[in-house]
Amino acid sequence: MIRLTDTPMTWVATGDSITQAVLHTHGARGWVEHLHERVRWQLRRLSDVVVNTGVSAWGAVDVLGAQEHLVGRFRPDVLSVSLGTNDCLAGEDGLPRFHDAMRRIVSGTDPRTQVVLHTPALVGLSGRERRSSLPAYCQAVREIARDTGALLVDHEAHWLAHHGTADPIPWLDDPAHPNAAGHLQMANHTLRTLGLGELDPL
Repeated sequence: MIRLTDTPMTWVATGDSITQAVLHTHGARGWVEHLHERVRWQLRRLSDVVVNTGVSAWGAVDVLGAQEHLVGRFRPDVLSVSLGTNDCLAGEDGLPRFHDAMRRIVSGTDPRTQVVLHTPALVGLSGRERRSSLPAYCQAVREIARDTGALLVDHEAHWLAHHGTADPIPWLDDPAHPNAAGHLQMANHTLRTLGLGELDPL
């Protein structure tokens, strides 16, 4: 659960295209924008700042290499890191590199920052051959969160609980990218996990 303070807080979300939320929402809000709505308006934290530094096609090594630009200069109170969907294209051989980069991202964060790690969401059935190692990367995120004390938002588990063995395409725009409905699910699951309720219905 996130510890809210009486003073304004800075929230940074970094990751890949799913965090950046370009193209595949077709003009709808991405999950970070929903988080912004909940924190800054519905929770009346009007002077909090929410920054999205997701970069399409990036993985953990890329984020690590640009950590000061993407994260450090904002001195976040809360840092959300959501990676693995692109990293898993390297297969099982890429896991040690992913583990190392993710752990260095966490250890390179200011000790006062509350770190939140997200497992990737499911990909569609037609995308699973290309991303066959994705479950192993989700497990890596769980292990890193456990070892570092970071909060864990387990999107994979949430999507599996809803879809089971069915194709999760109702929440996807293509085999790897959530659509507007998928982003709303990611936002509400994140908010609930962080103890921030969920979005008020419009």
